[in-house]
Amino acid sequence: MTSMTPLKDIADRIAVITFDCYGTLMDWNAGIRGELTHVLESCDAGGRVDPAEAVAEYHRLEPVIQSAAYRPYRQVLDAALAQLADHFGLEFRSEQRGALSAALPSWPPFADTNPALLRLKVAHRLGVLSNIDRDLFAQTARHLAVDFDFVVTAEDVRAYKPGHAHFLRALAQVKDDRGCLLHVAQSLYLDGVPCRQLGIPWVWINRLGEENRLAADPIAEFPDLMQFTDALLGA
Repeated sequence: MTSMTPLKDIADRIAVITFDCYGTLMDWNAGIRGELTHVLESCDAGGRVDPAEAVAEYHRLEPVIQSAAYRPYRQVLDAALAQLADHFGLEFRSEQRGALSAALPSWPPFADTNPALLRLKVAHRLGVLSNIDRDLFAQTARHLAVDFDFVVTAEDVRAYKPGHAHFLRALAQVKDDRGCLLHVAQSLYLDGVPCRQLGIPWVWINRLGEENRLAADPIAEFPDLMQFTDALLGA
């Protein structure tokens, strides 16, 4: 991994920390895998379609849909599920077609999320940059232990990461600050690449143990938020 300025060199200048939400704060993979498993079982495809294969296909479909003209994230979820059904030759009942958007607000945070946020909130302004609708995030926020200083959603900027709109809106939040912005995320593609393009320092929370094969060099890499928090506050 090729690093930019090390975390310890900017730790005392960080005024604002922004987070990706789903996959970084919230256990998105577990949530979507559980709901897809339920949908597959309810349409009698449980024995024919491997849930892991369905999740992998969903990961492929969603960014393609998001790269087209903007539509609310609820519609992205529904469209991805419909295309998933077509891919596997499945027939979903009408009540199953909105299953992902209905289930998303119940998906839990990772065990380390709230303890880390509570510690970070003491000395930093915190924000969220997320490919989500405002109302869906409001329901997710009930699972989180802090009130964020600001939230930038896809609905706000009418665009999805890895576009730059979320990050430019966040930079506007700190332009009058003496400190700098640090972004924290799990996704190399959605968050790391645009941060690198914009010169925003970012930390990779590599929850999945992935190899970095993109031009998305983080200033530091940690397996979870608690280890990141220990490193930042101890720097």
